[in-house]
Amino acid sequence: MKVQIDPERCQGHGRCYDIAPGLFGEDDEGYGTVIGDGAVPSGEERTARLAVANCPESAITLSEEEPT
Repeated sequence: MKVQIDPERCQGHGRCYDIAPGLFGEDDEGYGTVIGDGAVPSGEERTARLAVANCPESAITLSEEEPT
């Protein structure tokens, strides 16, 4: 599972990094950024989904990866 932020849609509300600080950070202007490559660690799936659901701009996408 991976998360991504569409920088064109993000308005800098900060809910993503408030809800999931291990997955998201903020840039110098307060816009959300994905930490690392966006891979969601095991056990953090619920938190990732919560961040997606709470983004008022729907700027976060969550993609399911096939297990290897």
